[in-house]
Amino acid sequence: MDPRVVAFRQAFRSEEIGPGYSGVLHAVSTFGIGTAVIVFAILSLDDVGALEWLAVPLTLLYANLAEYLGHRGPMHHPWRGIGIVYRRHAGQHHRFFTATDMEIDGSRDLKAVLFPAVMMAFFLLAFALPIGLLIGWWFGHNVAWLFVASAVAYFLNYELLHLLYHLPQSGWAGRLPWLSRLRRLHQAHHDPALMARYNFNITYPVGDLLFGTFWRGEGRPTPAGKGRGRS
Repeated sequence: MDPRVVAFRQAFRSEEIGPGYSGVLHAVSTFGIGTAVIVFAILSLDDVGALEWLAVPLTLLYANLAEYLGHRGPMHHPWRGIGIVYRRHAGQHHRFFTATDMEIDGSRDLKAVLFPAVMMAFFLLAFALPIGLLIGWWFGHNVAWLFVASAVAYFLNYELLHLLYHLPQSGWAGRLPWLSRLRRLHQAHHDPALMARYNFNITYPVGDLLFGTFWRGEGRPTPAGKGRGRS
């Protein structure tokens, strides 16, 4: 492991991870609360019409673009008033994990992987709540609840995939071909020379393909915004 990564991890664990922190509890609470919200939203549906189901794929597309824009924007560029988002992601996560040192050493390192409460609140308030309220006003409660269930499901999918990317690849996660392909895209993003320009989608590279910031992690990349990265 790069000595600089070793030194940063030691400092991060000492300064940022409190003695009472439990990575397992962090994961269980994230997925548990998210699942409870999804179940509540589904139970709140009432005789959903055929057109109302369109809210699901449209929400998933919106969530993918929100993931892309949030990652490419405030997570990699300091924005006034929300600089903590940049500090947490670019300043800490990308120093804790580099393209050559992607794996956690133990469950307490989940502090550097999973969203903290402040970043969850930012993305929910900035990208989910305003749209959800407008949808409920314009299209009714069924569409609003489908939006909530789909958006939270996408968020949990994001957290799960990101967690799997940073688990030791000697385990079962490293033996899944589709997951390995997605992990390589994220691993390329963790290259310090590329992280502010390519592969901003953590989940599925829809936004990267649309905005020309997709790179497979092989060969020489094209400048971001001037065409799709080539393998």
